[in-house]
Amino acid sequence: MKAATLSEIKKELKHRDPEEIMQICLRLGRFKKDNKELLTYLLFDASDEETYISSIKYEIDDMIEEINTDSLYYAKKGLQKINRNLNKYIRYSGNKQTEVEVLIHFAKAMKSSGIPIHRSSVISNLYDRLLTRAKKALLSLHDDMRVDYEYDLEML
Repeated sequence: MKAATLSEIKKELKHRDPEEIMQICLRLGRFKKDNKELLTYLLFDASDEETYISSIKYEIDDMIEEINTDSLYYAKKGLQKINRNLNKYIRYSGNKQTEVEVLIHFAKAMKSSGIPIHRSSVISNLYDRLLTRAKKALLSLHDDMRVDYEYDLEML
């Protein structure tokens, strides 16, 4: 089955009544966890981005504490899992400021966690990619906001 393009879907949704659109959204939420998480963000968190960012930061801190630091292998796996979740949350938001804040917080949490970042090439590369992504997203922000985040990045 070939999927319709977004413009075709948009045209079709214009012709549907609100009750039918609600049923489509509920059915969409049943099929995949990512769909349900995106619907949750759009309905509950999109209106208050600051609370969304703070909840992500809290989740990062919790997940960092749960990482098994006895072995670099398990630390690497835990950090990769956190990174996958962050990428998903950043994709839901689509806001560059959210992306920069979350990535900087994750980099700070990695550094302060006690995990020897530079003893593993995979962890070191993950850390370097985080900083690179944060710098790239930083370029699209307004100059006033950029200064605060640039200082945080320089500290890392």
